[in-house]
Amino acid sequence: MRAFTAAAVQIAPVPGPLTPETVRKNLDKCVDFTRRCVDATGAELVVLPESATTGFTPDCTAEELWDLVSEIPGPVTEPVQQVAKDLGVYAVLGTYERGPERGIVYNAAVLIDRSGEVAGVYRKTHPFCTEHVDGGGWVTPGDTVTVVDTDLGKIGMIVCFDGDYPELSRIQAVRGAEVIVRPSALLRSADIWELTSRARAYDNHVFVIGANATGADPAGVLYFGNSHIVTPIGHIVAKAASHEGWVSAVLDPATALSSLTPGSNIGQGFDHLRDRNLDLIRGYRDDLERPAQTSFPH
Repeated sequence: MRAFTAAAVQIAPVPGPLTPETVRKNLDKCVDFTRRCVDATGAELVVLPESATTGFTPDCTAEELWDLVSEIPGPVTEPVQQVAKDLGVYAVLGTYERGPERGIVYNAAVLIDRSGEVAGVYRKTHPFCTEHVDGGGWVTPGDTVTVVDTDLGKIGMIVCFDGDYPELSRIQAVRGAEVIVRPSALLRSADIWELTSRARAYDNHVFVIGANATGADPAGVLYFGNSHIVTPIGHIVAKAASHEGWVSAVLDPATALSSLTPGSNIGQGFDHLRDRNLDLIRGYRDDLERPAQTSFPH
């Protein structure tokens, strides 16, 4: 990995019911904010929110949503592919993706490279309870882990609620991820949003870029923004407010683990990846794989 500027962009979905026109307008907004952000910050990596092409809660059936989006690459990604090519930057777009059959919809994060090509696609493996197709929602979970090797460094992708599951980010870190991007439309609380991004960054000594939605989605659900960039020691170095805009920071591997805490004269001596007790993990593998649920009412 080399030092570069990254940015998290937060935008509000276009108001009103989902139509082909609102999807187009949402894409226009993604392009406009990407262009303005790069012009203002010089960012080489721009991360947009989860489901930025539609808003998180589509307020329609999975079949109707399938009709409104596309395969990847396709019309649902092409405008952002073009602006990434025009600017010579990497962009991460959160969008719903058309699956192989009508009604199969994935919640995807798409990494687009400097040439405008799709460099990697990650499909959310832990849909939130309201969006999961098994709970009456609209999203079919993905089943793969994605880490992409770029000229900036190795970039892993998770989507929103995935950040609550440490195993997923750990797999990406073990596979070499140095930066994990987290497009989100998180609406539980700002404390949980920060806690989980900071924990995943600190657990794995990676940078985490969390781009959270703001405004209201087609169902009228409100989002609070607070997009952030977190260092490998769990320190938030950039944090947005609740309105549309962006935050940026330089991600520098030379100083990422230079001190135990921000500004401290005590050096970082441990490595959460190197120092894992692998014998313990192997010995309790059955427990890690066993189905379970909380004992508390919920």
